Amino acid sequence: MSDKESTDLFSLAYGELRRIAAAQIARMPPAGSTLQPTALVHEAWIRFANQASDWESRAHLLSAAAEAMRHILIDRARKRHSARHGGGQQRISVDEMDIPVNLDNDDAVLAINDAIADLGVEYPDAALLAKLRCFGGFEVNEAAQALGIPRATAFRRWRFARAWLHGYLRKSTETPQE
Repeated sequence: MSDKESTDLFSLAYGELRRIAAAQIARMPPAGSTLQPTALVHEAWIRFANQASDWESRAHLLSAAAEAMRHILIDRARKRHSARHGGGQQRISVDEMDIPVNLDNDDAVLAINDAIADLGVEYPDAALLAKLRCFGGFEVNEAAQALGIPRATAFRRWRFARAWLHGYLRKSTETPQE
């Protein structure tokens, strides 16, 4: 794909990318957050623009954008969470945490990111769907369309991924009995 074609594809998908970014920003705490949807889309573009020649379709572009946005949000969460920036360790209650990720809880963002990474080792298709749901703000139907898979397959993968993630997070937050 030429640079012009990739720029045209980005232009066509810009509205949807902005909608995804706005959904992510809306889930962040209002206090102290200066990140705007347009800024998130543009920062994501900067991060994944060098892959432009590798895009096979609109769905591929949206997946790359969701992945770039995920990395930006993870980097911001890690920065806020670091000791230098006043971050502290808090226990995450699996029963209280819902998926998609509540982006105002840095611990939850980092825990879900680690869980999805481990899920991707054995089940990359389920992990990709989980990334779109948790970090891309996609509904299951939207994720199915973006990935070019049947709705039923997307719902099945999401049920599996959600159960797997809950189990993973439950194990990672249990305190050993002495």
